[in-house]
Amino acid sequence: MPLLEIICLTSLAVVLYAYVGFPVLILLRSWIWQRPFRISPITPRISLVICAHNEEKSIGAKLENVLALDYPPEHLEVLIASDGSSDGTEEIVEQFTGALVRLLRLPRRGKAAALNAAVEQASGEILVFSDANSMYAPDALRKIVQPFADERVGGVAGNQVYRKSSEDSGAAAAGERGYWNFDRWMKRLQSSAGNVVSATGAIYAVRRSLYCEVPEGVTDDFVTSTRVIQQGYRLVFAENATCHEPVAGLARAEFGRKVRVITRGLRGVLAVRGLLNPLRYGSYSLQLFSHKVLRRLVVFPMMVLAVTIPLLWSSGVHYQVATVLEGMFCIAALAGWLLSRTESKTPRVLAVPFFFCMVNVAVLCAVWNICRGRRIVVWNPHRTSESSVGVSGKVAPVLQPSRKQAT
Repeated sequence: MPLLEIICLTSLAVVLYAYVGFPVLILLRSWIWQRPFRISPITPRISLVICAHNEEKSIGAKLENVLALDYPPEHLEVLIASDGSSDGTEEIVEQFTGALVRLLRLPRRGKAAALNAAVEQASGEILVFSDANSMYAPDALRKIVQPFADERVGGVAGNQVYRKSSEDSGAAAAGERGYWNFDRWMKRLQSSAGNVVSATGAIYAVRRSLYCEVPEGVTDDFVTSTRVIQQGYRLVFAENATCHEPVAGLARAEFGRKVRVITRGLRGVLAVRGLLNPLRYGSYSLQLFSHKVLRRLVVFPMMVLAVTIPLLWSSGVHYQVATVLEGMFCIAALAGWLLSRTESKTPRVLAVPFFFCMVNVAVLCAVWNICRGRRIVVWNPHRTSESSVGVSGKVAPVLQPSRKQAT
């Protein structure tokens, strides 16, 4: 077999494992090996931590949402860590401060520093972390603490759901929603057989005793949740603990966010690289490598395929068909990109190729950031005009404190 063909087939095998083989392995493992965990309707004291930087479009609706949640107020505190906000964020939060809500005015140092400062002042047995634009279902807090009735559980990943809005008809939005639907399915299978790979920052919880300071320049939700596993506890999925977020409506905004998230995510893997040791962490090490390393770096074998497949045109009809399909995929991705720059709705047949290519270009940018030692410490949230819409679909009041807070 010619060397070029060996390179091509090896690259194909890596890509197929990353996108097909790994999910199939997770599915088979969930069928063969079940590790249930106990849940119970407990109500431990919770510290809900929300980091905010210039979130005036979202923070009022978020606090209205939080104060309307079905959880005993005597067992709840809400800490808003303002990371050097220069808009009206802090003034809005002040309208809600009282028995439940506390505002921490912090200098602009980045999310990691804000999180660490907030947790240092937290008094809850359980820390729940949320984004400023994540709207929780009424029973979300009750559901996310139930698995902590099992002493083996150290962290719980909640269920992030993207809601539809008038601003998310673009290709990036459709692709993002499809990705998270797949991620939810994977979390369900991983949790039933052991641990989910990591939690998402929109809604997750950890035991206060297991929290470790978050270093700068990493994805905080990834590092915080995986360190639970590093300390010998389980990280499980509570699918019934849901929150809703709007999808990024603009491809350019979503691309920048992807570069930031992947850059910080790769640095996060480096921070917890000990978890990649299968002799100590078993199958979780394979999950972590496959999901957070290989899935992100699979762009490189795909680039090899993109070059070698056309060069093997004369080697057989299967290479000719593959070359044609490759060309069609590229044309679809290009068409999706062009439509994303207009106000037109992007058909799914174009949205998926475009989103796939956009994410992989973002990976290349992130890898370049890692290679040149660039750290992304601070963040600037991009919020649409619908960021303040609650779960019900109505715009929540921004400046009026909740009755529950007043009492």
